[in-house]
Amino acid sequence: MSKRNDESNIRFDQSEDIPLILLVEDEADYRLLVASDLEEDYQVVEAANGKEGLEKALETIPDLVVTDLMMPVMDGIELCRRLKAGVETAHIPVVMLTAKTAVESQVEGLQMGADD
Repeated sequence: MSKRNDESNIRFDQSEDIPLILLVEDEADYRLLVASDLEEDYQVVEAANGKEGLEKALETIPDLVVTDLMMPVMDGIELCRRLKAGVETAHIPVVMLTAKTAVESQVEGLQMGADD
């Protein structure tokens, strides 16, 4: 069973053999909603922006990154670019969530290496 550490928003136990998802979302309520759904089947690590997400990805090496596109400090595009450029993180699938409906935004995410 996953456990929550409120100080770092990390919900995982590295000894468990359950896939780990890094959820990067700046809206706390939305992040909590998505994380609570994911926690039923996965361990979840949360980050509030791309910079924090990159740090947590390097620390935990998750099985999947789910990230918002538009965030302060570092957006999802830059996070994806850096993850795909890193030797230790290039293999991690990245799924981007966005309220933007423009095809250009979707194409930009895919060009940076997002898997969906």
